[in-house]
Amino acid sequence: MFDFDKPVVRQGTNCVKWDEPSSSLSHPSSLIPLWVADMDFEAAPAIREALRKRMEHGVFGYTIVPDSYYDSIINWYQRRHQWHIEREWIQYTTGVVPAISAVIKALTMPGEKVLILTPVYNCFFSSIRNNGCEVVESKLKVSSNNTTNESDGEQTLLHYEVNWEDFESRCKDEKTTVFLLCNPHNPAGRVWTPEELNRMNDICQRNGVCVISDEIHCELVMPGYKFTPFASINEDCAKNGVICCSPSKSFNTAGLQIANIITQNAEWRRRINRAININEICDVNPFAPVALEAAYNESEDWIDALNIYLHDNYQSLLSFFAGHLPELKVFQLEGTYLVWVDITATGMDSDTLTEKLLKEGDVWVNSGTMYGSEGYIRINIATQRERLMEGLRRIYQVLHHN
Repeated sequence: MFDFDKPVVRQGTNCVKWDEPSSSLSHPSSLIPLWVADMDFEAAPAIREALRKRMEHGVFGYTIVPDSYYDSIINWYQRRHQWHIEREWIQYTTGVVPAISAVIKALTMPGEKVLILTPVYNCFFSSIRNNGCEVVESKLKVSSNNTTNESDGEQTLLHYEVNWEDFESRCKDEKTTVFLLCNPHNPAGRVWTPEELNRMNDICQRNGVCVISDEIHCELVMPGYKFTPFASINEDCAKNGVICCSPSKSFNTAGLQIANIITQNAEWRRRINRAININEICDVNPFAPVALEAAYNESEDWIDALNIYLHDNYQSLLSFFAGHLPELKVFQLEGTYLVWVDITATGMDSDTLTEKLLKEGDVWVNSGTMYGSEGYIRINIATQRERLMEGLRRIYQVLHHN
C-alpha cells in the first residue's frame, strides 16, 4: 500500500540532511547521508492531503489551535498506548527541544544538576547548560545479547542497561533535581520496559528528583517491543513526570515545528506556561496542527507499515555487517531508526572515522562523540533500502580497500 522504496530527490530543496554536508564535498551529487534523524520517505498520504487543502486556502496568518487538535492527541494515546490524558494536561509549543528547554527552565534553578543516561541525544547537553544547570552523566552499561537475525541465524548484538547503583548515587546528590530521560533512547535504541521506567521513577521520587521524558521517537518501535509512556506506568510516575512528545520523527514532519508538553501536575503546568512565554515559543504555524491531526486521526496504518520497513532495513544492515564488517559490533535496535555501532576494532576514534567516511566514501554518519561516547558511530537507516545498502558498501570499501 505504501511504497517506501520510492526514490525521493531531496538535494536542492534546502534540506539539512542532504544539502548542508554537500558544501564540503567535491562531488556533492554522490553523497549518501545517513546522519541527522529525519527520514527520506514521503509523509503519509493523509498528511499531504490535509496540508494541500490548508495551502489552497491561500491565507497563512496567526493560528488558533482548535479543540480537535487536543482530541486527536487524547484519542491516539488512549488507543495506541492505553494512556488516558486530560485536555488540560497538554501544552503545545514549537518542538521537543524547545519543550525540554522550557521545562528545565520551569523546574530548576541555575546551578542545579540535571541527570542524563549517556550516550544520549546531543541537544540534552545544550538544553541543560543553556538553562544554567550542570550536566550529570550516568553511563549506560554494555552487555552482549544473542539475537536471532532472520538472514544469518544467531548473532551477538550489544545491548545497553542502566547502571542502577550509579544512577541512584547520582540521584542522591542534593543538587540533582531533574532526570532527563530519552524514551525510546537515542542513540542506544532501547525501548525501556515498564519495570525499568518504574524503577527509575522510584529512585527519583525517593530522592526528590522529577522526570522529564523525551518521547519523540515513541511510535518507532521494532516488532516484538512495545513502547510505554513514562506517565502511564502508575500514578506515582504520572505525578512525577513531564512528557515531551511530537509526531515529527515518526511521521517525518519535523520541519512543520509542533510538539506537546504533557503533565498532570497543575503547578508545573503554570511554571511551564510561563517558561514557554519567556522563551517566546508559544505560537505555531498554520500547517502544524493540521498535520498532527491527520497523522493521529488517519495515518495509523502508515506508521505500522513504516515500522515493518524499518525493521527489514535493520535486518539488511545486520546481514551486511555479519558478512562484510564482522569486526564492528552492532547494538540491538528496539526502537527509533538509529543504529549504534561500536567501531573500536578499526583503531580509529569516532571523529576520525566519520570524517574518513565522508571524504573517501561520500557517506555521512554521526560520530559518537556528539552523544558523549567515544568509539561509536550512529547510522540512520530511515532511507530507501537500495540507498542504505549502497551506503553500507561504501563504508566497507573505505575500511577494507584503502
